[in-house]
Amino acid sequence: MQIIRDPDGLNSALAEFEGETVALVPTMGALHAGHMALVEEARRHADRVVATIFVNPKQFGPNEDLARYPKREAEDAAMLEAAGCDLLWMPGVEDIYPPGFATKISVSGVSDRWEGEARPGHFDGVATVVAKLLLETFPDVALFGEKDFQQLAVIRRLVADLNIPTEIVSVATVREEDGLALSSRNAYLSPTERQQATALYRALCDAGDLLRGGRSPEAVLAEGKSALLDAGFSRVDYFALVDGATLEPVTVAESGTRLIGAAVIGGTRLIDNLAI
Repeated sequence: MQIIRDPDGLNSALAEFEGETVALVPTMGALHAGHMALVEEARRHADRVVATIFVNPKQFGPNEDLARYPKREAEDAAMLEAAGCDLLWMPGVEDIYPPGFATKISVSGVSDRWEGEARPGHFDGVATVVAKLLLETFPDVALFGEKDFQQLAVIRRLVADLNIPTEIVSVATVREEDGLALSSRNAYLSPTERQQATALYRALCDAGDLLRGGRSPEAVLAEGKSALLDAGFSRVDYFALVDGATLEPVTVAESGTRLIGAAVIGGTRLIDNLAI
């Protein structure tokens, strides 16, 4: 696996893949089995797999965890190589946002609610960096996990609106045996919080069962929020039933709808979702 840290080196490395299909797996590092599932799926879609590690400062708010976001370059590179990645692009902030950088990409509508309300500016940072990574690597396909479901919807809208010729492929959330979605931020949880954190997925599953059984979404969602607070979460930012494409709230559970939730336990904010 080649490890590239400068733009000129990236261009030269990509030129070696001429005539072959390329899959991109963008990450912020601190890799886990969920990321490896993206690489595994990428290998099924293309001849070559390019991964990126870039902790994007523009998607962190002023009171968020940019400074303490885990960084383990050597371990991450070893995991990617073992998984069959062909090229790792690890740019510096100055490579992505050089002096004078003044462009911001905003994806209206699908980014406005939920994470967009809880983390103002977050999706502008996501859309901007993903657009840059896609235009730097020109992949045939790019893979993103369903755990960050609203992010996935934003990226799909971005690619469609800007006519970027990359197929966006989603990969199912990878979970621990007890259901907790794998996340780099799980490392922040204390042992007690780690046990309590499973309540988020359990609340989504319980709500999904009730909705499929014909219960009123309004009542089901209220019960889900209460269950999270009773389980030890200090705050529930949202627990909602939404359209899977637009992320707008809906009042009827049907094919294509999605349960989404975000809640805080200790000092860690967790998100998860479930297809209906």
